[in-house]
Amino acid sequence: MAEIIELEDQIEKVILVGVSEQDGDDAEDSVAELAELVRTAGAVVVGTLIQKRELMHPGTYVGTGKVAEIAAMIAERGATGIVCDDELSPAQLKNLEQMLDTKVMDRTLIILDIFAARATTSEGKIQVELAQLKYRLSRLTGLGRSMSRLGGGIGTRGPGEKKLEMDRRLIKDRIAQLNRELKEVRQHREITRAKRTRNGMPVAAIVGYTNAGKSTLLNRLTDAGVLEEDKLFATLDPTTRVLELPGRQEILLTDTVGFIRKLPHHLIEAFKSTLEEAKYADYILHVVDAFNPQHEKQMHIVYDTLYQLDIREKTVITLFNKQDAVTEREPLHDLRADHTLAVSAREGTGLDELKELLAELLRENKVLIERTIAYADAGILQQIRKQGELLEEDYRPEGIYVKAYVPLELYGKL
Repeated sequence: MAEIIELEDQIEKVILVGVSEQDGDDAEDSVAELAELVRTAGAVVVGTLIQKRELMHPGTYVGTGKVAEIAAMIAERGATGIVCDDELSPAQLKNLEQMLDTKVMDRTLIILDIFAARATTSEGKIQVELAQLKYRLSRLTGLGRSMSRLGGGIGTRGPGEKKLEMDRRLIKDRIAQLNRELKEVRQHREITRAKRTRNGMPVAAIVGYTNAGKSTLLNRLTDAGVLEEDKLFATLDPTTRVLELPGRQEILLTDTVGFIRKLPHHLIEAFKSTLEEAKYADYILHVVDAFNPQHEKQMHIVYDTLYQLDIREKTVITLFNKQDAVTEREPLHDLRADHTLAVSAREGTGLDELKELLAELLRENKVLIERTIAYADAGILQQIRKQGELLEEDYRPEGIYVKAYVPLELYGKL
């Protein structure tokens, strides 16, 4: 019989716990980012502890001496739980809960919780719930004890549910159902992509670290109306809009979910169809928060994630964003990008240059033609306007004189 656990929202006070495995690693930066994630999830950070050790302890994440130190900190600061900066194994989760007698969470649970709160489309909700259930499946005992003792809070949010069924068979059945639904969604997405390909409309995918300004860029360029917040993962569901370029050329811009350190593999797998928007794009617009002192590390994480998704050999335009906030003008480099621009999506600075660059790149894949088209074949003119760049047209007795850049597939029809 499934155990039903009633959940109630509460403000949680948590202690952050991290492990630094070698000198010069980014453990401190990672824990600082975890603090931001925890705040985004609605909790309050009341303490931080980072242990230096060669390897994470296989049974308790940190050493047993540190566990005792954490227990004392929990009592002293009135914490309701701890959050570890890495994904805990089921054994680590169970052992820490038994030793600390408190709610134990990890980075993956926090990210999943934020995604659950942010998902708005049916596809987004399916993907989040699927990732949550796969994560919970191997951790049923520990999570169940944690939630029944402490009520709701982080890790209990899900698309449209306030009760959590802690039953392995039911979870497996639900995962199977969600996989079927996601398969249908992916098929629909593939049909949409195929239609775009037939229409000959080029696509640029906007990628970047979370909170780099991707949605602000899309809104500024296309009036898309996507939510903009100074929070991690403010937008989750992809949005596609048409951008008109100089010379009446058009390109589709698609906003994608932001990347982050230690992005949970459950999420990468569940959101594969969304993230693959970048895989099938013609161009990658890599938005970088130039104001963030960690922007070089963040760029590396974005490229590493793209590599994991097998997104390679694309024309990359890196946009060093938030120039309106940058006070010290340092040279900005991205050796892996084909083009770089300094922009401010909020102020609009550098966006005309971006449009010109995109128009130029589109022209590179087109052929310049000069033709006189018979009036009987005037229908082709609409295709030139739609897929190419019409520079001149003149209606003459013998036909319509046209000077234009056209894609190769259209050139063969002329």
